[in-house]
Amino acid sequence: MNDSLGYRLKIGTIAPSTNTIVQPEFYSMQPFGVTTHMSRIITPNVSLKSDEDFTAHIERMKSGMNAAIDRVMTCKPDCLANGLSLEAFWDGLEGSLNIVKKIEHDYGIKCSMGNNAILEALKVLEIKSKISIITPHKPLGDKKVKEFFTEAGYEVIDLYSFNINKPAEICHVSKAQLIKAIKIVSKKSPEAVIQVGTGLSMAALAANAWEWLGIPVIAINTSIFWHALRMNNINDKIYGFGPLLENY
Repeated sequence: MNDSLGYRLKIGTIAPSTNTIVQPEFYSMQPFGVTTHMSRIITPNVSLKSDEDFTAHIERMKSGMNAAIDRVMTCKPDCLANGLSLEAFWDGLEGSLNIVKKIEHDYGIKCSMGNNAILEALKVLEIKSKISIITPHKPLGDKKVKEFFTEAGYEVIDLYSFNINKPAEICHVSKAQLIKAIKIVSKKSPEAVIQVGTGLSMAALAANAWEWLGIPVIAINTSIFWHALRMNNINDKIYGFGPLLENY
């Protein structure tokens, strides 16, 4: 028997407890008959200033991931949209994609995460080489993100970081700050701008920036949700979030 509201697709998702952006952005992209169900990883809003603090934060996220998935699996979702960001890039190209493979193996359902979702978006958009990246992270996190995309065959020609000191503060970055970042990283003429950090509110703004820059601006939350829909044959055109959801 199909779910009363999620009769086409039920998406389970996980996110840090400090993240107030990924859940409403996912909800805003839902077509009729698709529902999204959230589970949280308890995330202390502690300082991330040192590399040691930052690494400890990532390890807490990674260690709490399976328990969060276990909780959301009780509603019997059809797939997972993993709302963790830096954890998707932390272990290099192979190691990070292996996280997705392990989730899919252990839980028996498909998983969309920032790593496989953005790579798939770059593929369908035929982005060949030069990209710029926007992140909320500390320098160590930026290094990990850059290494991931470099290993994937892309040349990262610019990276703008908000260098946020506490997890919850990622969600406080304003539209004006994001526009400034987009303008800065687009100056070197990348083929595409990629935004990582599921706590940055970029889904709708990226669509507008795509239009005025004339190049793809890929928001991580948009790519994760798009990938979750398309891998489950939900091909609706969803407007307001850019060409990825409208045309691909």
